[in-house]
Amino acid sequence: MLEKVFGSQIDDLQNALTRTTQRQALLTTNLANANVPGYKRKDIDFHVALESQFGGATKAELDRQNAEAQALSDQTSIRSDGNNVDEEREMTGMAETDLHFQALTQMTSDFFSGLKNVIREGK
Repeated sequence: MLEKVFGSQIDDLQNALTRTTQRQALLTTNLANANVPGYKRKDIDFHVALESQFGGATKAELDRQNAEAQALSDQTSIRSDGNNVDEEREMTGMAETDLHFQALTQMTSDFFSGLKNVIREGK
């Protein structure tokens, strides 16, 4: 019912916000496990997810691409104990994800401000 009123924009924004939240959680977990021997970093590609959301890859293709990226990451190790967490990379990823989240929340706010303006008939 809400999709008829708001269109698919709400779902698109919600999914993009969810994806950024998931990525931020993964990057935080990576940092928390930076000193755990054998730990392999986890991540999702926000750009691939965004393309999927706006008419690109299907969910199955997105899952496959993320699995391939994870498998490639699991094969690497920057330390002798098998851990592949690079703290600088994680911090950069967190900053990037934060910027995405801020932009998406601004877009969401603007969307609802526009609806509010329409409801008030431009007053």
